[in-house]
Amino acid sequence: MGDVLLNNTGKSVCYSPTMITTNGIWQGDNPLDYSLPLFILQVTLVVTITRLLVFILKPLRQPRVVSEILGGIILGPSVLGKSEKFADALFPRRSVMVLETMANIGLLYFLFIVGVEMDISSIKRTGKKAILIAIAGMILPFLLGVSFSFFLRQKSQLVKQGTFVLFLGVALSVTAFPVLARILAELKLLNKDIGQIAMSTALVNDIVAWTVLAFAIAMSENSNNMTLASVWVILSSVAFVLFCIYIVRPTIAWMIRRTPEGETISDFYLCVILTGVMICGFITDAIGTHSVFGAFVFGLIIPNGPLVVTLIERLEDFVSGLLLPIFFAISGLKTELSSIQGAGTWGALVVVIVLAYLGKVGGTLLVALYYQMPFSEAITLGLLMNTKGLVEIIVLNVGKDQKVLDDKSFAIMVIVAVVMTGSVTPIVTIIYRPARKFAPYKRTVQRAKRDGEFRVLACIHTPRNVPTIINLIEASHPSKKSPICIYVLHLVELTGRASAMLIVHNNRKSGPAANRTQAQSDHIINAFENYEHHSTGVSVQPLTAISPYSTMHEDIFNVAEDKRVAFIIIPFHKQQTVDGGMESLNPSYRTINQNVLANAPCSVGILVDRGLSGSTRISTNQVTHHIALLFFGGPDDREALAYAWRMSTHPGINLTVMRFISTDEAVDDTSRASYEENDPRVLTILTDNDREKQLNEECLNSFKSEMPNDGSVLYLEKTVSNGQETVAEIRSIDNIHDLFIVGRGRGSVSPLTAGLTDWSECPELGAIGDLLASSDFAATLSVLVVQQYIGMASTNTAADTVTPDSPRQVNEFSNSNVNQRTSLNSHP
Repeated sequence: MGDVLLNNTGKSVCYSPTMITTNGIWQGDNPLDYSLPLFILQVTLVVTITRLLVFILKPLRQPRVVSEILGGIILGPSVLGKSEKFADALFPRRSVMVLETMANIGLLYFLFIVGVEMDISSIKRTGKKAILIAIAGMILPFLLGVSFSFFLRQKSQLVKQGTFVLFLGVALSVTAFPVLARILAELKLLNKDIGQIAMSTALVNDIVAWTVLAFAIAMSENSNNMTLASVWVILSSVAFVLFCIYIVRPTIAWMIRRTPEGETISDFYLCVILTGVMICGFITDAIGTHSVFGAFVFGLIIPNGPLVVTLIERLEDFVSGLLLPIFFAISGLKTELSSIQGAGTWGALVVVIVLAYLGKVGGTLLVALYYQMPFSEAITLGLLMNTKGLVEIIVLNVGKDQKVLDDKSFAIMVIVAVVMTGSVTPIVTIIYRPARKFAPYKRTVQRAKRDGEFRVLACIHTPRNVPTIINLIEASHPSKKSPICIYVLHLVELTGRASAMLIVHNNRKSGPAANRTQAQSDHIINAFENYEHHSTGVSVQPLTAISPYSTMHEDIFNVAEDKRVAFIIIPFHKQQTVDGGMESLNPSYRTINQNVLANAPCSVGILVDRGLSGSTRISTNQVTHHIALLFFGGPDDREALAYAWRMSTHPGINLTVMRFISTDEAVDDTSRASYEENDPRVLTILTDNDREKQLNEECLNSFKSEMPNDGSVLYLEKTVSNGQETVAEIRSIDNIHDLFIVGRGRGSVSPLTAGLTDWSECPELGAIGDLLASSDFAATLSVLVVQQYIGMASTNTAADTVTPDSPRQVNEFSNSNVNQRTSLNSHP
């Protein structure tokens, strides 16, 4: 027996409820005639096309929602669905019910996640500025939507006239909070004031849109009995919200309190919460509001903390990566571009896009200028507010399901959403080019004043790097006379999952982390704040940068220049294993390091972390470190010496400076000095190589002249003839030190390191740095590989090094080093 299903066209479709799984092709069954294999194939097709479009549109920096909507349109009757064979085989009418049911389940849990990630308290921190900008940015587009509705209403007979105006107004005035967050991250605007305002404004806009949507749905479903039924729906929705706030939220908070600190919430409680999403969706659907409204409200009332982290980690990949694209595919299957006919209708489509843009920009511009924002930023903010996404598509789908929108109106508004969202990033990229005005500052350790503030940017991937970096900063001797300002940048990959933002942790005492990213940062930030509290001369400003690994170095550069730091510390891409070896954490970490070394706006230190605990002096209760500086010569080694020089002033530091001299160079210098002394007629020409030697000597002489006499600093000179002897000398001191500092040694060719680069695993560390970081070297010492900033030439002093101005000049510079000093005999 088969059941009869009436579709939207009035045709009857017979299907068998038992036809779910197939007996197999060998039994003569067609898998596409059965619900489960057909559904699996449909989901696979949707995800494949969506991901392919994401890849194609990536160079245009389009948000994923554009690819998902376009993927649905391609699969729908506008493109592939035009073929009856394709539509009947892969998307037959009998399968729409299963597909749409699963899409709505995915939508239910995705809106729950959106609610969980939202931090309503951020509205309070932003103040009424964001609220006024959001309201002004909604009023004008809403009025334009109302005006446009009269045009469509004259050409449409299927729509409900009473609520048609409201639905179009909401669709044009809404701003998609999650999509905007991704766009801001791609444009590197999250660390700007405009990014902070845009996020808060979009949050207000989203909440207002959901409230208006609830009213719109209530009116659309009860248009025949508008006065009484709609009032009951609205009152029931208000009662549901109050029930969630005053009953459900305290219950979940009680569950969290019963979970011991440091432990994950039990599977039973998680099951209760996930079931609660379904229950809330059922309640709001039963009272006449859409089920996603209940899931969204339920997510909003979840208390911030570890529970939020667990919920997002359990749900988000599966829901947003697999189920949500089905919803957009359903929207595409409902979109028939052929329903838009006539030049007048297409002309009206262009007009509504332009007017919607102008409405958002105009409303936002007025309030932004009132708050004295720069004109270019006000325009940009208005453009960013045109970002559409999930909320608008939900509005359109509900409107079509409730017969508020016909096929033509639905198709027009879907195109409006795609065009407006897809054009935001290119337009903003073109018109918003903030002038990067940075006052000159000391970009190297050598140039930094000893009695002034020393600014360091510490980049961190995981909490494991925190103890060693803190100990390294403490060993750098912060004091009231020479304070150190640490900008702690937690680097997190942007994957399209959580809302992306660069968070300045100014107000962390107000409550626990608002979302997954902040929760991950808690351990790191607490450690540095605790260090700041118990130290003198240290100030900490924590930041979290969420960005794709491919462009994460740009965030590092922006922060370094904005904060005018002189030294960037970034972890090595390998970590130590239990047996003392080194294993790679993430290949992308190495790419980030290489990009930072290639283009950093200041000096850089790559930290190979093997622990830096040191020993404790009983008499002073002070941690001591035994540090070794290996000096071969060159700009990087001089920068490394400058950093070690700063550390040597710390009373708990024992510093050994080991200078390596080539045997041939020592003999040559001795004979040449004797020859020039005996023959005053010799005219000496200094080559670049000689100039480097002179700078090395000046720097070392300045250091030796200020060495203390208490034995805490030891200066050694080692004459070696090849790389093997160099390694032997280094191994002779590795057991008594816990940190080695060495210059990267770019562009230098020296017999001191001959043969060491033949088996180099990480050339970005230089020959000596790679040796010290290798698994077969000492497993107890950390390594800091220093590279000096070479972006601008400096004066010829011991503290100011003449260096090339560009990477190309580095090569020319290294080639010139091969030349030897030339002596010309001059006759009187």
